[in-house]
Amino acid sequence: MRRPLVLAVYLAIAVLWGSTWMVIRVGLRDLPPFLFAGVRMVLAALLLAPLALRGGGAATLRRSWRQVVIIAVLQVALPYGLMFVAQQWVPSGLAAILFATFPIWIALLARLLLPGERLTALRVASVLMGVGGVVVLEASRFRELSASPLLGLGSAIMVLASMVVAFANVVARRHILAISPLALTAGQAAVGGVLLLVASLAAEVGRPVAFTPSAAGAVLYLAVFGSGLTYLGLYWLLPRIPIAALGVIPLLDTTVAVFLGAAVLAEPVGWSMAAGGTMVLAAAALASRS
Repeated sequence: MRRPLVLAVYLAIAVLWGSTWMVIRVGLRDLPPFLFAGVRMVLAALLLAPLALRGGGAATLRRSWRQVVIIAVLQVALPYGLMFVAQQWVPSGLAAILFATFPIWIALLARLLLPGERLTALRVASVLMGVGGVVVLEASRFRELSASPLLGLGSAIMVLASMVVAFANVVARRHILAISPLALTAGQAAVGGVLLLVASLAAEVGRPVAFTPSAAGAVLYLAVFGSGLTYLGLYWLLPRIPIAALGVIPLLDTTVAVFLGAAVLAEPVGWSMAAGGTMVLAAAALASRS
């Protein structure tokens, strides 16, 4: 009975995370990006707090608040701000594929920042294949980029968000915190959410805001299903599956994102999307394995 339950939770996490790209796209129709991302993160932190702060969670967060703030800026505030801004102009499936390049950037940054990390032939191959996949994806959209420069800007911002997340992962590995993963997740979601709301007050004054049923539903879905339940499920899975299986989740949720973008939002999926996306996901798998 345990094995089917583990498989069900594993697949549910991949599907839920894959669906968030489509839901973000829907919510951005009515909400500005920083406000949308900030409210989502604050609500997620509130959902996780009762479990995260049990035992010594609150005390360790207080002792390590400086590190938590640094990681929150790099892991939440900056990348989520960039991701939500980019998705104003980038289709959800393409955004998911571009963001899936983060294991490639981890391989490069680890070589630069972590002692003892080597740039092996496998990692070099993953970097070249991943960059090639991005080139294939964007080259096929050259006419669209000429007609809509914002699509090119959004694509570049999405890759930058992926690089920031990669940098955050390397920094977190270099300065491992003695905090439970659940407490750290709740802490960085709270700090990152507040920073995003501050950014909204500074940069989005005067922009139209409408908490329509679809926008409110998007915020709640992302907070509950895209953050709260998925992270709880992930921490439940950690001792029950091989670590290699965790590296497959981003590949699965990216595939789900592309499928939902095409099936629900009618986003085009041509040969270049299939070829470039396959190259990026294969490169990400190689980088994760190495």
